[in-house]
Amino acid sequence: MKRFLYSRWDGTHERYSLDANRALDVVSDLLMEGLTLQEALEYMRSQGFELGGLDMRVMGADELARELRQETQALYDRYRMDQAQEDPRRRLDDLLGREEQTLRESQGYESARMNDFLDRRHGPSQSLADRIERFRDYDFENPAAAEEFAALLSELDRMQKLESFLKERGSRFRGNQSADYDTAQEIRERIEALESAAEALESGDFSGIDPQQLKAMLGSDAAQSLIFLRDLNASLERSGYLREGQGGPELTPRAIRRLGSQAVASVYGALRKGREGQHETDARGVALPQPDATKPYAFGDPFDVDVVRTLLGAVRRGAAAHPGEAVPLPVPIGLDDFEIRESDYTTQTTTVLLLDMSWSMSWGGRFAAAKRVAMALDHIIRSRFPRDHFFVVGFYTRAVELSTRSLPEATWNMGDPFTNLQEGLMVAQRLIAKYPSPNPQILVVTDGQPTAYFADRELHVEWPMGFGGVSPRAAAATLREVRRVTRRGITINTFMLDDAPELIEFVGQMTRINRGRAFYSNPSQLGSYLMVDYLSRKRRTQLR
Repeated sequence: MKRFLYSRWDGTHERYSLDANRALDVVSDLLMEGLTLQEALEYMRSQGFELGGLDMRVMGADELARELRQETQALYDRYRMDQAQEDPRRRLDDLLGREEQTLRESQGYESARMNDFLDRRHGPSQSLADRIERFRDYDFENPAAAEEFAALLSELDRMQKLESFLKERGSRFRGNQSADYDTAQEIRERIEALESAAEALESGDFSGIDPQQLKAMLGSDAAQSLIFLRDLNASLERSGYLREGQGGPELTPRAIRRLGSQAVASVYGALRKGREGQHETDARGVALPQPDATKPYAFGDPFDVDVVRTLLGAVRRGAAAHPGEAVPLPVPIGLDDFEIRESDYTTQTTTVLLLDMSWSMSWGGRFAAAKRVAMALDHIIRSRFPRDHFFVVGFYTRAVELSTRSLPEATWNMGDPFTNLQEGLMVAQRLIAKYPSPNPQILVVTDGQPTAYFADRELHVEWPMGFGGVSPRAAAATLREVRRVTRRGITINTFMLDDAPELIEFVGQMTRINRGRAFYSNPSQLGSYLMVDYLSRKRRTQLR
């Protein structure tokens, strides 16, 4: 059950509102690095994050708590508390002295009332709060002493808090500046507030901290950061990017589409900086008309006539031939009047991206770059080429298909660190067989040679033989699978994220068998190579 905490509006919500789009950008970057959504949100709250375009860094809970602790320590280092209770103690002694003098004058030195007073004044405990407490029910004879005692009694609760505070922490104050009673109380209250806020931040309880109070402690940047951290999930939910699922917060389809768009922008941003890298193909697919583009008919063109524009052309020609007169009916149509529709020729493809999810992909930004490209391809194909079929299969010790929803949170697998490219190819073949097309292709993104394989339906793993060595049985089993893929007419293009000689040799064997292409790329170049290769195979415009 959700709970809501309401407080007096102070205007900070209007000044400090988190931009959900920029927050989702940060979430996206963390997901690309292999964090789950829950881990990404927790990391942002604990470690803070940069808000792109605003030139602002949101301080995380850990940093805020650390600064609060430093503020506390600064107070310990600045003050000493040896005189903290001197003023109320002096006031108590003064008023008790006046009361004793009054009693001597009225009762003499020997009386039950005098004895009672002296017992209270010189009791065993010399704690200031206890001394005041002993006179709570005492009836003062001196009016000025009674008035002064009433003032001290009203302050008793704060005195007790200060005494307890000094008993516990007094030895920590080692500064040069002596604090009087009022200053000591202010320091106590400030330290308690600082520590309470630090503990709330460390426990993740942002709702228990007043932004205005934090602003007074650490400044406006800290208060703004607190509001951003506190409202992170709510801002994403209001913008339609986050929702509560059975297992906790999850990304909505709208958020996934935006992540895909960001990935496309990132990849194309890199692509514009490089060479075009076109890969020509002679194959043409089904012609799709362009509704707003026509051309005069020429001999040999497909006779796809735009009737409206053809008739308008004939009417204009007739009007030009008979100026000022009505165009005679029926309107004669000549060969030069015919307008035909322009067409794009496209190819349909079934593409399976095999994404290496072994542990080594966590090094050097490899997995983040590979996953960004996978999301970009998924977004482009679903939005621009809906007739195409595109699948992502992750492979580590095993191989699994990754859905569009699960792709943003996919990460390398430390528990199964081996590389089973053979099973990845098996899964890819099953998907292509289920969704056949004239242009099936498999894109492999990997940083290492195979180290896991199936033999007689039994899984085997095999460490490389020595430093820089190969896993011979795993490599042989994978190459046999490559031959089966080749016999089915499926092209394999491989993108290597490491230039180790054993990987280059293995991929070279794959390429010679399949007659596909192989590229060595670092993570920053992967997007350009992969995107250009896919799109150049995807579309060709018919020119006339």
